Amino acid sequence: MSTLVLAAQAAPNGGMGGMLIMMVAIFAIMWFFMVRPQQKKQKKIREFQNSLQEGTRVVTGGGIYGTVKRIDQAKSVVEVEISRGVVISVDKGYVFADATQQQPNA
Repeated sequence: MSTLVLAAQAAPNGGMGGMLIMMVAIFAIMWFFMVRPQQKKQKKIREFQNSLQEGTRVVTGGGIYGTVKRIDQAKSVVEVEISRGVVISVDKGYVFADATQQQPNA
């Protein structure tokens, strides 16, 4: 009889280890399916921003398409021509994508 009581008392302690393993598994799944792909995307955007050159077609964070006319590395400002003779200054961090790669397939 005393062995049944000891077995009943030991069972809840074993459940805590299983719950800990489950929490770690959920965190790992969330990391691989949500956090990691977002970090890869952010890295790709930073690499694009650092490789900007004059004449590159870009899309700004506000959805404005244009061509890079000048880059001021010291101030981190990019001058983008959005129409013939119309040049706007945009923070380098808001130039997100190459416009030639953003065109939808016909």
